[in-house]
Amino acid sequence: MTLKIISAQQIEFEGEVTSVTLPGAMGKFQVLNNHAALIAALAAGQVHYVTADGQTEEREIQGGVADIKNNVVSVCMY
Repeated sequence: MTLKIISAQQIEFEGEVTSVTLPGAMGKFQVLNNHAALIAALAAGQVHYVTADGQTEEREIQGGVADIKNNVVSVCMY
């Protein structure tokens, strides 16, 4: 699946991943391939993701919105 992490200024990350863990407003949740469509509010915290080559990465966000649809996870952060 594709992960896009977007700020107001630029695309922070765009690439293929195998999983994404997001800091939802109601608690952490994980997105895997073929996840159901979802829009979720995000709280401040860490976005953890595993790239297609197996590397674990993380990025700090202060909040935002996640849109998950058709194996594309778009994280609009602020």
